[in-house]
Amino acid sequence: MEKIKMFWLAVCLMLACAEASKILVVFPLPSRSHGNLGDGLVKHLLNAGHEVTYITPFPYKNAPPTLRTIDVSKNFDIMPMDIMSIKSIMDSPMFLHSIGFMLYMMIDLNRHTIQLEEVNKVLTDPKEEFDLVIAEWMFTDIPAGFASVFDCPLIWLSSVEVHWMILQLVDQPTNPAYTVDIMSTYTPPLNFWQSANELWTQVKINFLQYVWLDGVQERAFNELIHPLVLKRGRKPPTFDESRYNASLLLSNAYISTAASVALPQNHKFIGGYHIDDEVKPMSAELKKIMDNAKHGVVYFSMGSNFKSKDMPEELKKSLLQMFGTLKQTVLWKFEEKMDNLPSNVHILDWAPQQAILSHPNLAVFITHGGLLSTTESVHFGVPIIGIPVFADQFLNVVKAVNKGFAQRVDLSYTMADKLREAIIEVTSNKRYAEKAKELSFIHHDRPVKPGVELVHWVNHVINTRGAPHLRSPALHVPFYQKMYLDLAVFLVILLLVGRLLVKKAYRAVLSKSKAKKKTH
Repeated sequence: MEKIKMFWLAVCLMLACAEASKILVVFPLPSRSHGNLGDGLVKHLLNAGHEVTYITPFPYKNAPPTLRTIDVSKNFDIMPMDIMSIKSIMDSPMFLHSIGFMLYMMIDLNRHTIQLEEVNKVLTDPKEEFDLVIAEWMFTDIPAGFASVFDCPLIWLSSVEVHWMILQLVDQPTNPAYTVDIMSTYTPPLNFWQSANELWTQVKINFLQYVWLDGVQERAFNELIHPLVLKRGRKPPTFDESRYNASLLLSNAYISTAASVALPQNHKFIGGYHIDDEVKPMSAELKKIMDNAKHGVVYFSMGSNFKSKDMPEELKKSLLQMFGTLKQTVLWKFEEKMDNLPSNVHILDWAPQQAILSHPNLAVFITHGGLLSTTESVHFGVPIIGIPVFADQFLNVVKAVNKGFAQRVDLSYTMADKLREAIIEVTSNKRYAEKAKELSFIHHDRPVKPGVELVHWVNHVINTRGAPHLRSPALHVPFYQKMYLDLAVFLVILLLVGRLLVKKAYRAVLSKSKAKKKTH
């Protein structure tokens, strides 16, 4: 019996090795939440038996033998983290509304990544080969160049819910009459002015890209990628050929919270793949606090990028005072020590979020509305109070409110009272928790787990050499044909020619009629 077990084990190992591929994963953004998504992706690929090279600013300390990390932590040096603190955003929020600033910052980040010695060493080594590149798309198409260098298929991974800007790389932009930009504060159905504003957003960004940013990206691509492809003895693709050559688009979302819109066949939902199948246990001390919370627990975290310690002093004091008036136990992710805490408030410099969200005594999660936190709250069936700060957080919170499992409180110096009202509303009204449980059922009611789905489609792209059968024909149809502008021009010409012919015929008949009259 033991020999039979060993035999099947050996067969499984052989099959795993036979299907193993070399995959390059590119997640260069120096943000812990984005790093969590990259780590989750790498974990599933390694468990599937693949050999992974991982470009990340958060390198593994004890990497397994099938994982090689390329350390790009120097990217922290070029990111303006000082203007991304909560206080800075509260005092000077205008820069957040500059889409041009964000796009240019992401272009500069990827240029810097490619030029780093650690990355350049991999790109210039002719012995380096990969079967697939998976790159995070974050407002720039330059990472497509990695797949061009290694002449292999490309998969884009969107860390936010898929939207019109990234969809146009594999299909076509969504219609702004019933879909919104990722940084919008609206959700469908849209009224006249909201729909007009979404149309203006698409027009404005497309114009900005056409007259400026596409040129910046193309110059960077030609400067950085072309020499690397030439060195490998191949003709370099154009920038458009490279960025529109993706085999698949994976989005960190699912139908439980995502908008129900028509999507191409090479788009796949994998939202929740970063969540552990088995939640890691919390410390004995934290477990005791949560177990003994007779009136439930309020958990407050502004995520990994925004730190509560950076809040204005008056806001911190007012929040602390307000929390002290609650009957619930409060867990506050706070990155430094705080004196004179109320007896019901506990400070956590690091919070095991998934473990906290899975605890039955948790009553509500106060969050900044990041997609990872929102997805985790739905996964565990927990109602939320959203305090959006930046980017897609506004849209995530608005959708959560519309779905019925959230309240929204705007970030301000005087938000403590409104936050208290929201806490009382969510914890005393059962409909929020019931709706969260309903969405959690939808989130889990899928054919396979998101990690399994992810690995399946990655393998499918590799095994079918880029999955050309999934690609949308819309990608190769010019805009004027999609809008039937050529047909409109043809019909106008036909109408004008017809009108001219009718006029000529009329004049000819009229001329003959006049000639007959003269003869009589």
